[in-house]
Amino acid sequence: MARGGSARLKGADGFEFGAYRVLPEDARHGGLVLIQEIFGVTAHIRELCDSFAEEGYEVIAPSLYDRLEPGFEADYAPEAMAKAVRYSQETPWDQVEGDLNAAIAALNGPVFVTGFCWGGTASWLAACRCPGVAAVSSFYGRRIPELLAETPKCPTILHFGKTDASIPMETVDQIAEAHPDLPIHLYDAGHGFVSDRSRDYQPDAARLARLRTLQLFQRSSGVRAEV
Repeated sequence: MARGGSARLKGADGFEFGAYRVLPEDARHGGLVLIQEIFGVTAHIRELCDSFAEEGYEVIAPSLYDRLEPGFEADYAPEAMAKAVRYSQETPWDQVEGDLNAAIAALNGPVFVTGFCWGGTASWLAACRCPGVAAVSSFYGRRIPELLAETPKCPTILHFGKTDASIPMETVDQIAEAHPDLPIHLYDAGHGFVSDRSRDYQPDAARLARLRTLQLFQRSSGVRAEV
């Protein structure tokens, strides 16, 4: 199984922040920026990076809260959750944009982006603002309505759980109405259904969403699959 290590990146403001980086062990299919949940670059996020590296991607997961607390990782305990929520609220989108551009620039193309929870919204931002992105797969981005006036500039798909208490279907409908041509996939699942640490973990939904993500990346890579 692929295993990565730490890396350093420099944001648009000159701030140097950490990242988890992992190389594919076999043929390389592209680069992938994988964006954290509100909990930081946790063991779950690192495992996701490793799993995409096994699919042939060089993966970077930037630590986007480093200005607030370097190397922050949180679990589901109330105090940790409260801090994670506060950090997500105190991290401005313009700053995230600059940090994501640094992560994208550190990878050779084609470069893809995926993100989960808070990172699902950040991946939407990358689709709309960051040059050099071939495709984006966004998972349960609750705050996408904050950026709804912006339009993805690359192939983008969204994933939401039908029973996600934090993202009512009215929110999903709002996104669909603003961007009617955007593929939105719905699953019989709640929030965080990809994470096996979450009480809403739904393995069937996670597998299907991952398959759709990999298919999107392959279609957008500019490389024809072997028959």
